[in-house]
Amino acid sequence: MPFLLKPTLQATLFVVWGLILINLIFLSAFTFFLFNLCLTTFMIWFIITILAWGLALIPILKFVFIPWYRKQCRQWTRNDRQCRLSIAFFHPYCNDGGGGERVLWSAIESILKKYKNNIQIIIYTGDTDATPEDILLRVKQRFDMNMQVYKPSITFIYLRSRFFVEAKYYKMFTLLGQSIGSMILGLEAMIRFIPDIYIDSMGYAFTYPLFRYLASVPVFAYVHYPTISTDMLEQVRERRPTYNNRGLIANSSSVSQIKLVYYRLFAYLYGWCGKCAQMAYCNSSWTQGHIERIWTLPARSIHLVYPPCDVKQFLSMPLVNDNEQIVKTFVSVGQFRPEKDHELQIRSFHELLQRIPEHRQRLRLILIGSVRHEDDKQRVEQLKTLVENLNITEEVEFKLNINFNELKNHLNKALIGLHTMWNEHFGIGIVEMMAAGAIVLAHKSGGPKLDIVDEGQTGFLASDIDSYATMMRHILEMKSDERQQIRERARECVDRFSMINFEKKFMEPLEKFIHVE
Repeated sequence: MPFLLKPTLQATLFVVWGLILINLIFLSAFTFFLFNLCLTTFMIWFIITILAWGLALIPILKFVFIPWYRKQCRQWTRNDRQCRLSIAFFHPYCNDGGGGERVLWSAIESILKKYKNNIQIIIYTGDTDATPEDILLRVKQRFDMNMQVYKPSITFIYLRSRFFVEAKYYKMFTLLGQSIGSMILGLEAMIRFIPDIYIDSMGYAFTYPLFRYLASVPVFAYVHYPTISTDMLEQVRERRPTYNNRGLIANSSSVSQIKLVYYRLFAYLYGWCGKCAQMAYCNSSWTQGHIERIWTLPARSIHLVYPPCDVKQFLSMPLVNDNEQIVKTFVSVGQFRPEKDHELQIRSFHELLQRIPEHRQRLRLILIGSVRHEDDKQRVEQLKTLVENLNITEEVEFKLNINFNELKNHLNKALIGLHTMWNEHFGIGIVEMMAAGAIVLAHKSGGPKLDIVDEGQTGFLASDIDSYATMMRHILEMKSDERQQIRERARECVDRFSMINFEKKFMEPLEKFIHVE
């Protein structure tokens, strides 16, 4: 009997244990289901509550707070600043010292030259570590523009939420993240001050609905580069890996399809926001073409206005006889951003040295650019590491955050002005190179191809390491008088990019909205 009881007891215990386990599984599943149901319900009610508060607050903001606050801002403009009108520029990185900043300060100077005592300029900036004096001093050093004479007519409004538009915080869905972040930054700007005219000079189109529909002010946009373009859609469709289309994505057909859908949805939102602008300035034919397709604004609302290039000071310098130069320099000018593709410049120069090793001691590559933040510093260090790995440390120099006079000297003495950005929207640095006397070798795309370089006549174009190295060697082996002819033709064609032309074309549409009488 004892021998029979033991197996029976074991079987009974096993059945009881099995029933308990099954009950626990069902109980856990029910608990998980109940938790998710409660969580989903909570999230739905949370979203509904947010939307309800939004629907309740937006009319109060639109019809009560904003009219009252706009009146306060106008009183400050007229009583404290003794001006009749305020024009605000949304430029969170106004202290960077790049081509976009030259456009900003040239636009401000164009306005204040004519309306110094009638218009107060507001600059929304996130450069909280720089005082107004520091910013205006940098403008003088970098662009040789004396904005101190207009200091009483310029007010800086420091924004604390600029980090919302920094790419490093968005490892995925970067475009959407930065665009939503720009709405938060734009909302802070609107809460801090409501101007009479709003001008976005950095390309934050998602701020336009806020100022157009909430603040009810005219919206202008100077577009350097469309946030998304048909070229970017094509790049993802063809699964081409680049700095904004990682190899992990490009190598997967399904992931590329998902990204393509995301890009198309984003392009629709970007286009809708762009339509909120009453007037759009485009800095090149390439940019204008994309904006016309995506924003679908009336033709009379889109204007081609080339960025102002300080060609006058460069043209005043005599051309250098390159036969007298023992060391030939190739100069690159541009911020150290990934899209500028400095790596292509370095590898192309290295390839050239491999092809003509006998000239190694007489060739130098000088990379000139501004460093804005920690990401740029890391990028420069990576480039220096690449230079060391290629064993060309003696032949490559980095010149960071140099002043305007140093820039002029380097460009004037350069044999070749190097540019490698794919689909560069315009290229102020290219025009400066041409005016200074350097023979330009630019990327065969975007603004340089469509607006600036007449290939073989005023400069040359290339697209990859082989073509860049080939064209550099071709320029080196040209006769001195042939190079001289290219320089002279290049100088003759840069007048259309002058400050005078920019001022005229920028002010014509704007003056229709300026009423200071």
